[in-house]
Amino acid sequence: MSVSLKNVIKHYGGTYALKDVSLSFEKGKIYGLLGSNGSGKSTMLKLISGLARPSEGEIRVDGEKPGRRIASKVAYLPEIDIVYGQFTVAELIDFHHSQFPDFHRQKADEMLEFMGIASMSRIASLSKGNRGRVKLVLALSRTAPVILLDEPFSGLDPMVRDSLVASMLSFIDFEQQTVIIATHEIDEIETILDEVILIDAGHIIAKEEVESIRELHGKSVLGWMKSCFERKKESV
Repeated sequence: MSVSLKNVIKHYGGTYALKDVSLSFEKGKIYGLLGSNGSGKSTMLKLISGLARPSEGEIRVDGEKPGRRIASKVAYLPEIDIVYGQFTVAELIDFHHSQFPDFHRQKADEMLEFMGIASMSRIASLSKGNRGRVKLVLALSRTAPVILLDEPFSGLDPMVRDSLVASMLSFIDFEQQTVIIATHEIDEIETILDEVILIDAGHIIAKEEVESIRELHGKSVLGWMKSCFERKKESV
């Protein structure tokens, strides 16, 4: 399963969210899509998931143009909070199980137990951290070959983020799935990333393997990111 973008442009009226983006994502890797709010990260995930269409260019998921049917191949966790507050956790799990044939109910139950979330709790009564955990359960319980996570750790305290990262490593199928995480919470997830892509104002300004950043450049991902922005400023 591969994901590719070729010369993709996305604009809303006169505002450009992505500008001539060409990228490819390989099976079995975890990618970090890094950038500030408004840089184009969320737009890229929406395009891959089929929730938005490019203004120009081409996107393919396993050779298929994203649309409504691509949901069978793509699991998407949006940044927005869960809106089914009246549901219990178990009812929300049941609902997703009814909507997605690849939803693995036993895996969902195992993840809930691993995270210490009571299945009979109402979504509205959960803390923001636990709602974030439930959102990850919904995404990672699917066997879809592409997993898209949009700011899965936004607004959570460091201890909660560490727990969620540990959960992800336990429940991702590294042989079959491609994971793309759009985030600006870099330090917490650096250890699980294979490659990072830096986006700014709709442009891809750098792409690098995390191992190369450490071994060849002698930097953390955050340090590499800062140096990329510094070089960009100097070139303007």
